[in-house]
Amino acid sequence: MTLLVTGGAGFIGSNFVLNWLAQNDERLVNLDALTYAGNLQNLASLQGDARHVFVHGDITDRALVDRLLAEHRPRALVHFAAESHVDRSIHGPGAFMKTNVDGTFTLLEAARAHWNTLQGDEKASFRFHHVSTDEVYGSLAPGAPAFTETHPYEPNSPYSASKAASDHLVRAWHHTYGLPVLTTNCSNNYGPYHFPEKLIPLMIVNALAGKPLPVYGDGRQIRDWLYVGDHCSAIRAVLAGGRVGEVYNIGGWNEQANIDIVNIVCGLLDELRPDPAGPYARLITYVKDRPGHDRRYAIDARKIERELGWRPAETFTTGIRKTVRWYLENADWVANVQSGGYRDWLSQNYSAR
Repeated sequence: MTLLVTGGAGFIGSNFVLNWLAQNDERLVNLDALTYAGNLQNLASLQGDARHVFVHGDITDRALVDRLLAEHRPRALVHFAAESHVDRSIHGPGAFMKTNVDGTFTLLEAARAHWNTLQGDEKASFRFHHVSTDEVYGSLAPGAPAFTETHPYEPNSPYSASKAASDHLVRAWHHTYGLPVLTTNCSNNYGPYHFPEKLIPLMIVNALAGKPLPVYGDGRQIRDWLYVGDHCSAIRAVLAGGRVGEVYNIGGWNEQANIDIVNIVCGLLDELRPDPAGPYARLITYVKDRPGHDRRYAIDARKIERELGWRPAETFTTGIRKTVRWYLENADWVANVQSGGYRDWLSQNYSAR
């Protein structure tokens, strides 16, 4: 038995790969283009492990995807590969359309062609699992009910629009062609191997370097925070027992304002790696808000609990402590991902704010 995973060298994908192979011996084929956020160092512990087959390639390469499906005959395709950073989508939306829309279309067509060659139990058990985001639902007003799976799509950024388009493609390929699909929409993930352009790892890395901690606007934007290990366990649950054609929202039941997150991170760093110059919160710097910044996201994850018995194992208190400790203990990983290109990006995004 084999899984084909796309984007398995990125943040969530690599956590899923490591988590999957730690729990069972099913072989996993990992297709990743190794863009700036894809990092084989995330998977260093799997070097020499025959259960992990890494393929460097692009999900828009139809011939490559066809070959992998024919050669490995996976029982499921788990699709993580995506451009995922809102700020980058504002500066360069084209890459998001190519990967998130064209790439998902290519995978769907390849999977459909492969599925149509299968027979009997092999055909009945095949799944195309599409990993998406709560950002497709738009922004919630304070006090409004959390996003359910039937909430209207109202994307507000090039990133969320590209993911909404991919969700619609997956739905259409199920309803038109019968392709057995599953879709999960998750809230904001955090945890090990998170590229330090996103809020939590950026705050940790900048604080340790004595750099400003940039907070957009008033910092009161609210997100539901999901520990990446919990996300991985939810995907396993959906893959194992989710109803074909259904959408499952995955959340951490942890709504937090961005400024509160930053202060929590600073407090943990004060405890675990105190700075002689003073509390890390002294570095908090408010910067101009980004265009179209959604005010609040919140996930109603009762469906996945009701149908599949899944709930997150981590509270935000336990998960954020694990995360901060991981970054403190893996300074070499942080140094290796901070390439010149990464520093140029941070300068481009924040210098004008």
